[in-house]
Amino acid sequence: MKFLKLRPNKKYKAISIVYFILRMLVIYVFFAQLHDRNYENVFLCVLTMILFLVPSFIERRIHIDIPDTLETIILLFIFSAEILGEINSYYLIFPYWDTILHTINGFLASAIGLSLIDILNKNKRFSISLSPLFVALVAFCFSMTIGVVWEFFEFAMDTYFGMDMQKDTYISSFQSVLLNQNGHNIPVKVNFDSVIINGEPWKGYIDIGLIDTMMDLFVNFIGAVVFSTFGYFYIKGRGKSNFLKRFILKIYTENE
Repeated sequence: MKFLKLRPNKKYKAISIVYFILRMLVIYVFFAQLHDRNYENVFLCVLTMILFLVPSFIERRIHIDIPDTLETIILLFIFSAEILGEINSYYLIFPYWDTILHTINGFLASAIGLSLIDILNKNKRFSISLSPLFVALVAFCFSMTIGVVWEFFEFAMDTYFGMDMQKDTYISSFQSVLLNQNGHNIPVKVNFDSVIINGEPWKGYIDIGLIDTMMDLFVNFIGAVVFSTFGYFYIKGRGKSNFLKRFILKIYTENE
């Protein structure tokens, strides 16, 4: 089998620094949460450490090279979502933290989808040769599918495990056909400054997760469109872009 089992030493040195720093930070948070008996966050730390192993596992076992830039972004993404977002409450401290991560997720998922199709395109064992436009379209669809599946996961966790992954939003008005007293299919707009819940005034009506979900899918869409567009020109020019090469997976060969 014409594959290398290990990456070049130069690459190990570059990525190992990122791995070391992030792992030390996670270990510090792990013991801090363990000391506070915050066992749910302890589990998130363990999960983060496991997720850190996935890129290395893919390279060693499946023999697919993950470029330094892409691997670094993936590691920082995991750390930002689990440690900073969940444990350090960045999702609440910074209103657009979740939006930024979902945009990056759309970009990364599109990169992975395009890479997988490109690998099949160049593999002589598969009798397929997709056009650059179709490869870009598949990459876009792959990214959006990942985004939708994740929203399904968030909804399931909120519904069956009592979590709040689909963050709520205060709104001051809404439209509803249900409130049309004449029974017509015409929406009635309801405006309000505050509502009373169990005798306590709230500053508005709470949208339970819908706005958050649609915003997540929208920014995922933006990330997917951006990379798929660049990916189209990358495939069409057959890898002339040095920038895109930093995000494209490839299979190791004996000559590399």
